Amino acid sequence: MRPRFNGRKFLFFLPLIILGIAAFGGVVMLLWNHVLAVVLPIHTVNFWQALGILALSKILFGGFRGGHFGRHPWKQKMQQRWESMTPEEREKFKQEWGNRCGGRRFGKTFEEKSQEGQP
Repeated sequence: MRPRFNGRKFLFFLPLIILGIAAFGGVVMLLWNHVLAVVLPIHTVNFWQALGILALSKILFGGFRGGHFGRHPWKQKMQQRWESMTPEEREKFKQEWGNRCGGRRFGKTFEEKSQEGQP
């Protein structure tokens, strides 16, 4: 069940959102003017141009997906897939990825993570 829209919460967070956008714009402006303008032969930018650069970078590199900040749905799908595998399928999967990655292991495997959650 989805939470209902609450106008009071929106009015409470609106100034915080505006402040956050202004802060990010200021950071972009400062970094642009104090790093890029010194290192590269480019012009400095004002606050509004910095907000434009920020919006453009969001469009080009971030998109407007929203709702998944900090979460990776593919990890949950892979965890579910791993848990539904038989031991033989898991071993085959490990061997295949071992061949692809040259036998290197990065981080914990799904099996190790699932065992941590169990008492």
